[in-house]
Amino acid sequence: MDYKIGVDVGGTFTDIFLLSENTGALAVHKVSSTPEDPSKAIIQGVSEILMMNEVSPDRVIYLAHGTTIATNAIIEQKGGKVGLLTTKGFRDLLEIGRQTRPRLYDLQMDYPPPLVPRDLRLEVIERVLHTGEVSIPMNEEQVNHQIEILKRNHVNAVVICLLLLYQSHS
Repeated sequence: MDYKIGVDVGGTFTDIFLLSENTGALAVHKVSSTPEDPSKAIIQGVSEILMMNEVSPDRVIYLAHGTTIATNAIIEQKGGKVGLLTTKGFRDLLEIGRQTRPRLYDLQMDYPPPLVPRDLRLEVIERVLHTGEVSIPMNEEQVNHQIEILKRNHVNAVVICLLLLYQSHS
């Protein structure tokens, strides 16, 4: 009999799921998460669910892992200081968020602060066509300059979002 394991690491609990491929039986187990090192709760939870169901580790053919840690950090604004490098002209795209507004035409609505403040959203000149061909090559000196700005601002992480140029068909 072969088994699959699913792990969901949350901020408070880590949930472990053990599925028998042959019978379809599903066992569920929950342990306290270990935020200082999420792998500790994963190891503990997997070990315990295997022991409780008398399944040898060599019978596990698949392990899937997911987590809400990053999502929770974003929602709670507890993450590190983040910078963004993006294609020139798209610096404010995430903040604009045209179609993600709960009330699309409400001009009085208060929006949450952007995940990356504007002064840490930096542009680089580059462009790749829809074919994958480089239309405007990235300027390495400019990228290094933008990275220095992010370093001076003590960012903990950098998101890189470079966009393709799609050709419109008329």
